[in-house]
Amino acid sequence: MSGRIGREDVAYVAGLARLELDDDEIDHFTEHLARVLEHAADIDGLDLDDVPPTFHPVPLRNVLRGDEVEETLDPAEVLAAAPDATDGRFRVPPILGEAP
Repeated sequence: MSGRIGREDVAYVAGLARLELDDDEIDHFTEHLARVLEHAADIDGLDLDDVPPTFHPVPLRNVLRGDEVEETLDPAEVLAAAPDATDGRFRVPPILGEAP
């Protein structure tokens, strides 16, 4: 597709997506998609030959701690502090009206 996007193009793509658009919606999306494509053309026109590929704009480093074995809480002590516990498990209110 070359040049500016037209109403027929928007109606065609909407049909492929199984969207029912009225005339006002087709006009609205034609205008907005034309702006998006104009912006993409502006970016495509930039001279980026000397720009290295960028995977992320901010340098990242692994911020996770090491996986080390440590002492854990005693399960009986934790359950003793819970508002409600049954059979060694936390008992919580039903969700969306489901029975426990």
